Amino acid sequence: MSDLSSFRDYLSREALSLTDMDRQLLRGYLAWLVTEAGSRAEGYARVSVVRKLTVLRSFYRFLVQQGLFSSTPVPSGRSLRIKLERPLPGFLGKREVERLLDAPDDSTPLGARDLTILEVLYSCGVRLAELQGLDLENVDLRRRELLVRGKGSKERLVVFGQPAHAALAHYLHEVRPLLIIGTGTALFLNRYGQRLSRRGIEKLVRRYAAQAGTRDGVHPHTLRHTFATHMLEGGADLRVIQELLGHSSPTTTQVYTHVTNQEALASYLTHHPRSGLSKSASDGEIGDYKNPPDCPLPENPPNPPLIKGGKGGFHNTDDQPILKDVSLPGKSPEGRGG
Repeated sequence: MSDLSSFRDYLSREALSLTDMDRQLLRGYLAWLVTEAGSRAEGYARVSVVRKLTVLRSFYRFLVQQGLFSSTPVPSGRSLRIKLERPLPGFLGKREVERLLDAPDDSTPLGARDLTILEVLYSCGVRLAELQGLDLENVDLRRRELLVRGKGSKERLVVFGQPAHAALAHYLHEVRPLLIIGTGTALFLNRYGQRLSRRGIEKLVRRYAAQAGTRDGVHPHTLRHTFATHMLEGGADLRVIQELLGHSSPTTTQVYTHVTNQEALASYLTHHPRSGLSKSASDGEIGDYKNPPDCPLPENPPNPPLIKGGKGGFHNTDDQPILKDVSLPGKSPEGRGG
């Protein structure tokens, strides 16, 4: 109801009623939401405006069903659409991943299980629900493949490398038999021998991320983003990454190209001598690439005075030839061959 109360406040402010709805009123309402509405009169975020617009369209469809309107006066989404900027996915650097994978104590059963979970999340790029739903029959150690069920119960095969293979083999042969109670088929078990919950996986990822000193807000999906970004940085084809991630549309996968482009820009601004950054920035501070600091180039030294003389051409005052051995295009200097 809070989304509708914003519309009521706007109607009261402009001395309008529900029957006055048209394209001009709607545009004014949206502009008010963006610039002046809200508790601090600073306007709402774009995602909140989109939600309020959706609620408003649903409200007028309800009024049509009640017979108050013959058709909805709210312009359709095709004629009036608000574009949302998709946030770039967060991911870990390679050193952060190494610290994260070093965090679990794999000498204990739960630590070895947790290491296997982190390895599978990073090595396979699976979703949290896909990992949590894995059964024993979904693991093929010989072929190094996992059969996962993604969105819409779609199945796909994902592959994994030697580190994940070693972790899975150790967990299946040495650790899981210590955790299992009964005859369950779940791959990852909790301390009570039952299937590990999604919440439990989220908590262990956050715990080890904090222990490893990585950035804030790390969750299982962060490792999925990290998998895709590192694959792309390593030169993998975008269509292959799309298949491994289980994306139905390549547009979803293309967001990772923007991530790597930003990393490339940051690397250029940090390390290239002509990027315009100061020495402190080149030592690790990226700074604001939109407004780089002014770094004037050093002035060229004055040219030495020239005098005519000798068949070598012009000479400077130190009697060192400057123009020498000049040849025309297509011709070679004497003594150098054709």
